[in-house]
Amino acid sequence: MDSQPTPQADSRTRIALVFGGRSEEHSISCATAASVLRALDRERYDVLPVGITRAGRWVLVTDDPAPLEIRDGRLPEVPDTGQLVIVPLGGVDHDWQSVDHDGRVTDLGEVDVVFPLLHGPFGEDGTIQGLLELADLRYVGCGVLSSAAMMDKHLMKVVFAEAGLPVGPYAVISDVQWRRDRAAALDAAASLQFPVFVKPARAGSSVGVYKVDRPEDLEVAIDKARDHDPKVLVEQGIVGREIECGVLQGRGTEPPRVSECGEIAVVGGREFYDFEAKYLDEDSVRITAPAELSQDVRDEVRRVAAVAFEAGGCEGLARVDCFVTEDGSVIVNEINTMPGFTPFSMYPQAWAASGLTYPALIDELVGLALARPLGLR
Repeated sequence: MDSQPTPQADSRTRIALVFGGRSEEHSISCATAASVLRALDRERYDVLPVGITRAGRWVLVTDDPAPLEIRDGRLPEVPDTGQLVIVPLGGVDHDWQSVDHDGRVTDLGEVDVVFPLLHGPFGEDGTIQGLLELADLRYVGCGVLSSAAMMDKHLMKVVFAEAGLPVGPYAVISDVQWRRDRAAALDAAASLQFPVFVKPARAGSSVGVYKVDRPEDLEVAIDKARDHDPKVLVEQGIVGREIECGVLQGRGTEPPRVSECGEIAVVGGREFYDFEAKYLDEDSVRITAPAELSQDVRDEVRRVAAVAFEAGGCEGLARVDCFVTEDGSVIVNEINTMPGFTPFSMYPQAWAASGLTYPALIDELVGLALARPLGLR
């Protein structure tokens, strides 16, 4: 390794960046971490970079963003450096430690705040949030319940509908339903208007998402989506513009803050905003922030984003995705509690269009986490 982090010996805020993880969005998490590493002001922050390998090992990695970036179509991953990281589980001892191949233990010192830059299951879904709560560690982003519920696209829609937000028609196919009565599950999905989108209920980055134009193609698409998650959501396709907003938790008792609206347009022949369009083929996507919308529609999208954030019990940050139909109706699509966070991702771009730079956005998120009390809230 090129360098070793040292225990805190100054007044800088100590941040543990945790990234990688066991989900299929491992590489996207690495790319997010690379961007944050580059942006952090080292005069203000002392950084402890902690990678989680695809096998789930927490390891100490070098403080260098270059190996974590997506370059020439190469998807990065966390290497197993052999230096296992041990997270303190609360109580008297709050020091992080590393253990090398020979069993030698190194004290890494205390951490002020954890920034979990994890996407997908085993990170964005409340699992790591639960670990950090047990360890009495402050962290950036949503808590256990909101992370878990908003990660599940079915439960998310239930919460949004209860809050009075408009959601599109959909069908849910659980693992038990699919194995018990496949025909009934297919009938429920086929009752929607086509085209439909078949997607894993608890995945992001458009992993395992399939557009289906005919009922006879549903079964194959559902089986493919089940390779990523045994619970599948089938959503009726909505004709409309894809408009997204970034949301920041308000300070103290203030309401959430919502960014300018941004618009995603898929160009170059792609049918929808899939994984390749998001991360591997930049020429196929056009992001516009602020989006060209009437003031009434803009206000409604931002209102919906704020309601969705509070209805989901979110903290820290989230990105809310909506459809705006031809008649100006706003339909909420989903919320992402740890959105893509490279400078070219929609969340930072929407905030940049609102006057908040990428480094300032990171500062604000860290500040919100530090101000948050430990325990139930």
